Amino acid sequence: MSEGGGSADHASSPKLYNHKPKKSQLKQFRGQQKSNEFSSPPSMGTQTAPPPPPPLPKEPFIKRYKFVWPMLLAVNFGIGVYLFARTSTKKEDTEVEEKDAAPPISVKDTTAPVAVTSASPPPIANPVIKREPIPEGQQRELFKWILEEKRNIKPKDSEEKRKIEEEKALLKNLIRSKSIPSI
Repeated sequence: MSEGGGSADHASSPKLYNHKPKKSQLKQFRGQQKSNEFSSPPSMGTQTAPPPPPPLPKEPFIKRYKFVWPMLLAVNFGIGVYLFARTSTKKEDTEVEEKDAAPPISVKDTTAPVAVTSASPPPIANPVIKREPIPEGQQRELFKWILEEKRNIKPKDSEEKRKIEEEKALLKNLIRSKSIPSI
C-alpha cells in the first residue's frame, strides 16, 4: 500500500529537484564508486553507497550573472546618449529653420517701397542693376519647375502643408493665366 502512493507518504516525500547534485559532483561520485568496486573484493554483504555530497548553497541571481550587469549598463547608457543627442539635434534644426524661413513671396508684395525724403542726407544705396525682362515662356517653365519641386516636398506638420498648398495654388494660377505680371 505504501508503494501505491498513499496521501500520507506522498505529502512527506521530498521534491525531486530540491537537492539535485551538479554534473561535476555526479562524475566524482561515480568515479569513487568505480574505484571502490575495482579495489575491494566482491563480498556477499550489502554495499552501502557513500552518502551524496551535501547540496551547495545556491548563489544569488546577481552573482550568478555578474558578467551580464556591466553589459546591461553599457547598453542602457548608449541608448540614453543616443536619445539625448537625437532630441538636441532636432531642437537645433528647428531653431535654424525658423531663423532661415522667409515669408512666402506673392505677386502683391513685389512692389518696391517708396523712399521717404527728409532733411537728413539720403542713405547710400547700391546702384540698381537694370536687367532684361524674362520672356513669358521661360517664366511659365520656371513656375512649372517650382510647382514640381513643391509637389516633392514632404510637409512636417499641418501648418506647413497648408502653406505649401497655398503656394502651389498661386503657381497654378500664374501658369494658367493669359499674361504673367512683370516683376
